[in-house]
Amino acid sequence: MPLRKHRCRFKSYERCFKASEAVDCLHELLGSNQNFGPEVTRDQTVKLLKKFLKNHVIEDIKGRWGKEDFEDDGHLYRFPPSSPLKSYPKKPSCGKEVIKFPDWDETKAGPFQEHIPVKSVMNSEMWYKRHSIAIGEVPACKLVFRRDLTQTNIEEIWKSMTLSRLQKVLGLDSLDEVLDTKLVNSKHIVQNVYNVNKQGIVILEDKSKELPHWILSAMKCLANWPSCSDLKQPTYAGFERDVFKTIVDYFGQMKEPLLTFHFFDIFVSVLGLLQKPSKAVEALQISCLLLPPENRKRLQLLVRMMARISLNQDLPPLSESVRTRTLMVQVFSHCILCSKDEIDLDELLAAKLVSFLMDNYQEILSVPSALKSSVEDHVVHLQRVQIRYAGADSDAALPPPSFCHQITTGEFEYQRATGSQEPLAALLEEIVMNKEISVKDKKKKLKQFQKSYPEVYRVRFPSPETEAMLFPEKAKQKPPILMWALKKPFQPFHRTRSFRM
Repeated sequence: MPLRKHRCRFKSYERCFKASEAVDCLHELLGSNQNFGPEVTRDQTVKLLKKFLKNHVIEDIKGRWGKEDFEDDGHLYRFPPSSPLKSYPKKPSCGKEVIKFPDWDETKAGPFQEHIPVKSVMNSEMWYKRHSIAIGEVPACKLVFRRDLTQTNIEEIWKSMTLSRLQKVLGLDSLDEVLDTKLVNSKHIVQNVYNVNKQGIVILEDKSKELPHWILSAMKCLANWPSCSDLKQPTYAGFERDVFKTIVDYFGQMKEPLLTFHFFDIFVSVLGLLQKPSKAVEALQISCLLLPPENRKRLQLLVRMMARISLNQDLPPLSESVRTRTLMVQVFSHCILCSKDEIDLDELLAAKLVSFLMDNYQEILSVPSALKSSVEDHVVHLQRVQIRYAGADSDAALPPPSFCHQITTGEFEYQRATGSQEPLAALLEEIVMNKEISVKDKKKKLKQFQKSYPEVYRVRFPSPETEAMLFPEKAKQKPPILMWALKKPFQPFHRTRSFRM
């Protein structure tokens, strides 16, 4: 900021500047800065200078500050004689501190320490004398012995870091809008990560929750068609359609979809990331780890079968009117994803997600390696014996993860719009622009959407007029005007007698 001499009310002031000069200078600076750019307005610059005045970065010519009364005018301001920044606290000096190393023969352990037996080769005094000659004096330190983490501790770490990573991938400030974290079972996450076979399929501890043998045989038959001779199936015409119908009937009778009602919102929010496939894949990888192990295994087997059937050129058509891939999406979408209320709109949401699952099922239904490595590294860090120096916190390098914190009302409304409402808005637009469905069906779907998601509907159709523009009424022909309607109504003739005088 250029400073010079100014006059005000017959008095001169050295090393000061006018308010308008400050706005000019700062506005030009912000406009040329790559972090801001030419979009910065003069109004925004004035607001920033008001903050400067309130926080004593600048003061008026009489030394007053603390209020946001800065205006774009000719008032004089100056920089304060001393810096408004607070001085940094001085670090405690440890150069002359007497060094005391722990006694290797000591058997006492604190509440968070455990005694690890070490063979005593030399006492602490001899050890200190030898090493102080070699490396000189060092700050006082102590060894911290960690306890072995229990299985419950590890499960909670997995839950915390998994939800933290999911929140980051979705770009949300909190998961509260799309997920009740209390319903997330930490045991399920650990089982889905570690209890798997060579193909990555979950191994269930409770064998009663496995798929029936006859369903597995039917799924293998269609997935490996025609090389399924070990099943000894009959070879009559239409056999493959009967097998397919058996599989559809079994999965169609489930009371809850494989992705469960509790996790419906979290999977719908992933639909907003489909334009960024890598982000969507990672979000679905993590979301599928939250499922109960039996649901995850069934999803793995079902989607793998659907993908193989869709790509199998040797398999005869399973429907005469619908392509095989479209048929897979239509018949299995409802048993993979739907809401508890069960409305027609679920079919469109589920179809999008299931199509993406079929295209990327190998990556999505595998364990995310980056998340697994970070959790395991954190567990090793907690179990490692560490040296803690005086005045330092050994855990500062790797803070404990957290997955939720309180946010403002404005942030909450923003994440609602970007999290779950954007995919719903895209779905509404798809219904509006779809020319294949009849006007009657379109009105019915829009009515359902308005009932289920009134806020999203109100944004697209803020007034009845905007909604009426979607369905312009045909001009009604006026009935022809009858000629007799123009005549006066018939009036009966009344006879009158004339009296002569």
